[in-house]
Amino acid sequence: MRSDAQLLLIDKTAVEQLLQPAHVIAAVREAFELHHQREGRVFPVIRESLATGDIFGIKSGDAASQDLLGLKAAGFWPWNRQLGGEAHQATVLLFDPTTGRPRCIIDGNAITTARTAAAGALGLQMLARPDSQRVTVFGTGIQGTAQLSYALQTLPSITQVSYVTFDRRSDVAFESRFAKRCEIRCAADANAAVASSDIVITATPGGGPLFDAAAVRGGTHLNCVGADTRGKRELPAGVLDRARLVVDDHEQARQLGELQWAPGTPCRELGELVCASAQPARGAEEITVFDMTGLALQDLTVARSIHRGAQRQGLGTAVAWPW
Repeated sequence: MRSDAQLLLIDKTAVEQLLQPAHVIAAVREAFELHHQREGRVFPVIRESLATGDIFGIKSGDAASQDLLGLKAAGFWPWNRQLGGEAHQATVLLFDPTTGRPRCIIDGNAITTARTAAAGALGLQMLARPDSQRVTVFGTGIQGTAQLSYALQTLPSITQVSYVTFDRRSDVAFESRFAKRCEIRCAADANAAVASSDIVITATPGGGPLFDAAAVRGGTHLNCVGADTRGKRELPAGVLDRARLVVDDHEQARQLGELQWAPGTPCRELGELVCASAQPARGAEEITVFDMTGLALQDLTVARSIHRGAQRQGLGTAVAWPW
C-alpha cells in the first residue's frame, strides 16, 4: 500500500491558463487519429434526464498505447444561470490504467468548450471551402463564441459574420468580442442569413430546426454542435439528404446527433479524413455537414495536455490520496 500517493486537483483558473488553441487543436487531432486507427476506444455514453429536469452524462474511453484512461462527467443545469454560474458543468478524471488509481481531477467546463471548438476547426479545415468568407452563427453563448473564435483563426479568409439570436435581438457583448476581427451583424432573418453564407455554425441548446432546408445553398458547409442528446436537433429535415455527412463517431451520432433523425444517411468519420494522405476534392456546389457529438477521447487528450502542463508549471493543488 502506498501512503505517499497524491491526487492533483486542477481548477478552472489553472485550466484556462493552460489552454492554448494550437495545443488544443493538436490534442483533438490526436484524439481523432487514435479513434480512426482503433488505438483509442470510446465507451458507451451515459446520458440521462434527472428528476430535476436537468441532464447528466458520462463519456469515457482509453488508449492503451498512450497510457490514457479516463472519463468526463458532465451535464446541463439551466437554473445555474440564475445563480450566476454556467449551465453546462463538466469534470474530467484521468486514471492510471495499470492500477486504476486517479491521477487528477480537472475542471472540465473550459476543456469541453475548447475541445468542441477545436473539433469544429478541424471540420472546417477538412470540409469547408478554403476561400469561405461569410459565416452565420446560431447561438452567442460560450460555445458559439468559441466556435467563431476558432473558425476565424482557422480560415483567415472569413471577413463577414452574421449571428442569429433566439429573440433576434443584437448581442452587444458578442459583437464586441469580434468587432476588430471581422464585419459582424445581427441577422433578423435566419433563412436569408443562411442563404448568403459559405459556412453555417449551429451552437444552440438543440431545441428544434433553426432554418428552412431550402435556405442552404450549394457549396455551404455546416458545423452542427447542439444535437448531443436524444431528441435534440438543429437542422431541418432534408438537409442531410442533400449533403456529404461527416461525423465524429458513427454509433454515437446515430444515437445523439443530427444523424438520429436520418440514421440511414451515408457518412464518414472525421478521423478518416484527418488520417488521409490526401483530401477528396470538394465540389463547388457540394453541401457538407460535420455532425459533432463529442468524443471522450477529445476530453482525455486535452486533459492529459492540461495535466502535464500543470505538473511542469507547478499549478493545481496536490492532496494526499494514500492507498
